[in-house]
Amino acid sequence: MAAEVIGLDLSQPLDDPTRQSVHRAFLRYQVLAFRDQSLTKEQQIAFTEQFGALERHTLRNKGTNENPQVHIVTNLDGKGKPSGTVKSARWHSDKSFRPEPSMATILHAVTLPPEGGDTCFADMYAAYDALPESEKAALNETRVIHSWEHSRENIGRTMSRAEIDDAPPMTHPLARIHPETGRLMVLMTHNTDIADGWEREGRMTNSSTRSHPMPTRSASTSRCTR
Repeated sequence: MAAEVIGLDLSQPLDDPTRQSVHRAFLRYQVLAFRDQSLTKEQQIAFTEQFGALERHTLRNKGTNENPQVHIVTNLDGKGKPSGTVKSARWHSDKSFRPEPSMATILHAVTLPPEGGDTCFADMYAAYDALPESEKAALNETRVIHSWEHSRENIGRTMSRAEIDDAPPMTHPLARIHPETGRLMVLMTHNTDIADGWEREGRMTNSSTRSHPMPTRSASTSRCTR
């Protein structure tokens, strides 16, 4: 899991063979790091669009009026002073509450702390592979509700009716088949509950699955640089 791609300038368009190579590497390694990049928001959008259409953010997670598709994650206040940790510190899969989960998230580090700032990734293929066969069978028959509202409740925020209507809960298989690799993985985040009215049992199962020990190779930490 995870690889570093060397020698590409992401501010420039990729030719088709290079684009395909990057995509194949992404499917194989799941996390790709491109060091020493300096992109404008427009260049980041252009790079991302080479791999598919951009999806919209939720009502309160949009970027600026000029670039609403670029969501800024920061712990700096209006004066540039750190105000604590960012709000996306829990394990999650971006936009899992949409009808079609995101293919990828493109992160561009701009302002970094002198220490820390690590981003952690979990190999959910390995999480599934590490489960006993009996638990795999149970997961294969289970569907989970992914709720943006629930994820905001986890950080102490109550969403408005308009926000809930904009991003209603969505149900997905707990053991999901990746549409391109064909491999099974666990699609579990901090905003999920078991479907079919099993809320109480679902949250217990959810907690149990989250605490299941994954092999060391299934977790990766990336230290962001520009």
